[in-house]
Amino acid sequence: MTHEPIKKPSPRSNGVLAGACVAVVAGMIGLSYAAVPLYQLFCQVTGFGGTTQRAEAPDGTIGERQFTIRFDSNVNPALAWRFKPTQKAVEVKSGQQALAFYEAENISDGVTMGTATFNVTPQEAGAYFNKVECFCFTEQALKPGESVSMPVSFFVDPDIEKDENMKSIRTITLSYTFFPIKSEKTADAGDGESKTKSVN
Repeated sequence: MTHEPIKKPSPRSNGVLAGACVAVVAGMIGLSYAAVPLYQLFCQVTGFGGTTQRAEAPDGTIGERQFTIRFDSNVNPALAWRFKPTQKAVEVKSGQQALAFYEAENISDGVTMGTATFNVTPQEAGAYFNKVECFCFTEQALKPGESVSMPVSFFVDPDIEKDENMKSIRTITLSYTFFPIKSEKTADAGDGESKTKSVN
């Protein structure tokens, strides 16, 4: 019985294989970086996970259904801030623009900067909850002991009344959580008023 000699891969074959592996790895890395903005875009368009929408202004159409908008606040333990809504709830009709306020206070002995994440519950309402102006659109820097009032202007899209799955919804809770961030701006904030930086 004879055995045929095992053929060794040519240098060219090894090079093609290595190039393919590098391309696959590079593609996976690229997809991982793209996944975050694509996921954010998906959430903003669909309201998935209670992600709210952003609008310049309501179109003037006022619906018939009235909603109770409740406000919730949270602070990550790593950020030495007090943060709370100044009102527990407001009553609005769909399409009616409303204004609410939160208060934040830096209880540390240094300049700190925070950014707020947000969502609404029930999560299905996110597709119809529109913010016109919000402190969550910018990063917030506070000096030691400084307190600020933070507004949020919003409305509930009247189209919510056409959604069969939302017929029983009369209460929506808007929730924020502040997290600490590090920025070069915090070094300069101690020389003047609180500074903000746009969040993309």
